[in-house]
Amino acid sequence: MPLSKADFAAVWLTLELASLTTLLLLLIGTPIAWWLARTASRWKQPIGAIVALPLVLPPTVIGFYLLVSMGPQGFIGQLTERLGLGTLTFTFSGLVIGSVFYSLPFVVQPLQNAFEAIGRAPLEAAATLRAGPWDTFFSVVLPLAKPGFITAAILGFAHTVGEFGVVLMIGGNIPGKTQVASVQIYNHVETMQYAQAHWLAGGMVLFSFVVLLALYSRRSTLRVWQ
Repeated sequence: MPLSKADFAAVWLTLELASLTTLLLLLIGTPIAWWLARTASRWKQPIGAIVALPLVLPPTVIGFYLLVSMGPQGFIGQLTERLGLGTLTFTFSGLVIGSVFYSLPFVVQPLQNAFEAIGRAPLEAAATLRAGPWDTFFSVVLPLAKPGFITAAILGFAHTVGEFGVVLMIGGNIPGKTQVASVQIYNHVETMQYAQAHWLAGGMVLFSFVVLLALYSRRSTLRVWQ
């Protein structure tokens, strides 16, 4: 059989991790992107740079500092222990937190670009109709920024699926608990099980191709309609 039960478990855990991470990224990234798109604060550039750090930092660096902060001596670890949650290292919850940090710019930047592209005219028109801030956001901004949300969701999901360094540092390699597809490929290569590694790696190549094809096709469609 090309894929073992452990392989299927790793794939399922990866999809579960990517789905939950994408949902949290959209909830967290939307207000950050909206603030970055609308503010004139002097803190815009520093905060934008912090959000974009995962684009240039090695994943192991991010994973290391998250591992330290969520460990027994870290401030996050001490907080979760006081709350009775224990430490989050080597747990699925820890993987989710690490994935949110690591994939944040892949959601925030498309959303920020979409918000900036809206301009002020639709917002001013809504204001003349006495629409409140929340009504304006949900009735005007969200429909106009829909392509940005779709792009952000696809990129956030796909980037989380492809994680390796961060999840390995934070979650280790616990079957059924923190062993995702990328780590399972590494396991197969280490044990020289190249056939199984080919099946998993080939599946990730196909997934990545489909994601990029969907993004480029959508951009081409938008250009045609514009």
